[in-house]
Amino acid sequence: MSIDLRAYLDRIGLRLPADSRPTLDVLREVHRAHIQGIPFENLDAVLGSAPSLALPDLEAKLVRGERGGYCYEHNTLLAAALTALGFRVTLLTARVLVGARPGEIRPRTHMLMLTDVPGEPVPYVTDVGFGSIGALLEPLPLTVGPELHDAPRRHRLVHAPHDGPLELWVLQTYLPAEGEWEDQYSFTVEPFEAADYEVINWHIATNPRSPFARGVYAQRTTADTHLSLSGLRLTETAPDGTLKERDLADADEVLRVLRDDFGIRLPDGTRLPE
Repeated sequence: MSIDLRAYLDRIGLRLPADSRPTLDVLREVHRAHIQGIPFENLDAVLGSAPSLALPDLEAKLVRGERGGYCYEHNTLLAAALTALGFRVTLLTARVLVGARPGEIRPRTHMLMLTDVPGEPVPYVTDVGFGSIGALLEPLPLTVGPELHDAPRRHRLVHAPHDGPLELWVLQTYLPAEGEWEDQYSFTVEPFEAADYEVINWHIATNPRSPFARGVYAQRTTADTHLSLSGLRLTETAPDGTLKERDLADADEVLRVLRDDFGIRLPDGTRLPE
């Protein structure tokens, strides 16, 4: 089933010529517009259900509804859009490293993809679903060394040792306040299929020990700021890294902030867990 490409582009506020070709510039435009056009949120899981990853349901929620989603939703939607635009994508999974304790091995639960661009020597790491201030704003070539200045952020890829037969790649982002690089997630280029994400999605959304099932997470990136909501803590990050933080009073204020500041509107009468 193909995506309604016009509706998707309208949702992310992007106008492409009718004769657009699958170029690196188009990939960059779509990637950044998606990040800035559709918020990250895990509210289905908080409210007790695993979100559907079927394309018609994703279009109804993320494109035509006033909602966002988490990585499986965002990147499944983007993969469909890029395919419609003539790109070839390979779906991958990653282990989230940011916030991990030394020696902690987390499962592969994050979805990302590689995008092949005609004429480019390497594919591009493409990911609009990493709910973090360290997320990519633009695609990153799959090569070690060159930095991506996806202003106001900076990213790079490095290799890390491991026991598997495939090279292990680590996405890093630069922390200007600390003056150092921080690991975000690690991955190999082993392809994954839609059925794999159905299993991972169910686990993340319904396992009572999953952080995504226990508390509200929302992110919104604009050209001027980055908003993050974790539980009751609302954080606004300026391009220079300056933070403004405040605690919301209760679940009712969370719903108001989600609607007014994140552009996420839940059905009337929705009650979030306290």
